[in-house]
Amino acid sequence: MTQMLFLVSVVILCCLFADKLSDRFGMPALIGFMFVGMLFGSDGVFSIEYSDFSQAENVCSAALIFIMFYGGFNTKWKLARPVAAKAVALSTVGVAATALITAGLCCLLLGFTPQEGFLIGAVLGSTDAASVFAILRKHKLNLKDGTASLLELESGSNDPTAYLLTLIAISLMGVGEKISVPVMIAAQVVFGLGVGAVFAAVSGWLLIRTKLIAEGMDMVFVTAAVLLCYSVSSLMGGNAYLSVYVMGILMGNRKIRNKRILIPYFDGLTSLAQFLVFFLLGLLSFPRQMPAVLGTAVVVVLCITFIARPLAVFALMLPMGCSVNQCLLVAWAGLRGASSSVFAITAVAAGVSMQTELFHIVFTVSLFSVAVQGTLLPWVAHRLDMVDDTIDVRRTFNDYEESSNFALMQEQIFEGHPWVHRKIREIEMPTGALALMIKRGGENIVTRGDTEIQTGDTVVWIASGYTPEAEEKLEEVLIEKDHPWCGKRIAELGLPADMLIAMVLRGSDTIIPDGSTRILQDDKVVTYQ
Repeated sequence: MTQMLFLVSVVILCCLFADKLSDRFGMPALIGFMFVGMLFGSDGVFSIEYSDFSQAENVCSAALIFIMFYGGFNTKWKLARPVAAKAVALSTVGVAATALITAGLCCLLLGFTPQEGFLIGAVLGSTDAASVFAILRKHKLNLKDGTASLLELESGSNDPTAYLLTLIAISLMGVGEKISVPVMIAAQVVFGLGVGAVFAAVSGWLLIRTKLIAEGMDMVFVTAAVLLCYSVSSLMGGNAYLSVYVMGILMGNRKIRNKRILIPYFDGLTSLAQFLVFFLLGLLSFPRQMPAVLGTAVVVVLCITFIARPLAVFALMLPMGCSVNQCLLVAWAGLRGASSSVFAITAVAAGVSMQTELFHIVFTVSLFSVAVQGTLLPWVAHRLDMVDDTIDVRRTFNDYEESSNFALMQEQIFEGHPWVHRKIREIEMPTGALALMIKRGGENIVTRGDTEIQTGDTVVWIASGYTPEAEEKLEEVLIEKDHPWCGKRIAELGLPADMLIAMVLRGSDTIIPDGSTRILQDDKVVTYQ
């Protein structure tokens, strides 16, 4: 047990370091996680023998649950709604078209049987949300014509379609029980949508309208609700990934309790899930076997990147009024990643033929897609003149909080204050500042130009705010008995040239100090540096 915990902690730390190194070299971090897995794998330095596809499927499927949920939960519907029709078309018809075109090309150019070609097209039909989100956010890459929201919504919602196609492909290859494809499609869609909507409604109601969930347990409750939603949908024959995505997007766009806590929690959980998935993909791979499938993988990459995906995108988006440049960018942004490899693992675990070859073909395609397409995506966006520098791309996510350009200030009016018995229009305030109200006793008085200020008032005013640079900071220092500043005047402290004592909090008093101000025990000193 101790050795397992040691290994897990080392792997996570290696993934974190790989994430940091990726920033320096400009490569998507997810590639680094794959290489960490390969480093620990059977052909790597640590030579860990691991080829249990059934176990890997369970682990990756569990991770994909939270990746799918958070993809919906963090999508800001207000900005996604104008492009929703295009995104849904791409995530359904577009995925199916990409899969079918890829299947035809695989049969024509590589000699695959129709069933094998369709299986490869199905598992590679969707784009990878984790890769797209990571690149857009890392490079702060906002795109014109709502393209960022389009890519986020499409990549977040197209995995259920690819999963459905994968199940159909597995069935067509004669693996498992015989099923009626039309019945399965109907059940996947109806129960997938219905279960997700019901769980979103019930979970939201419990968080908003009741106090059944104890304070501080919201994260545990939502985690359990997501897992239950997935399980119920799967048991009913629905598309469980569709259910958790629908649940996420409906809950994420409601004013539920403690959303500010839930978002960073699921962000961290999803990051850990991505570490796990990409590490396992690397761990399952056998680099010595890749040269045998490299030629096939290159042909598949070229077919998807330059034929199948562009044809599907142009056929759907041009009739919707999209520009050629937008179509080209959306086509290029169709990154294959974790979800494709997870669906390949699902097929291998189910017992399809071409087992090792299938996984390594898909793994190589995903590796190339994230490494090459992902790395070049910012460059392509600039070359196509599709970058919008006027808006922060983080606005398209629910975890973005609009920063305010204003700050509220208050002024305590004591006896002898220069504002006492003066009218609002007579006092000199900073340029651009405006008095909003006066707090007098238990009364709030909205100010007018002729409102007179009295002793004991608190004047509340608004002024332009200031966002400090990364190296600037305000810090509060508690002065204890043995603190070197205790008992000294500010002029005696020998402060660095770039440090200023901005305020001294003494009990209920706020002191704006000067050089003669003496610092006493239990003072709270606010410094700016």
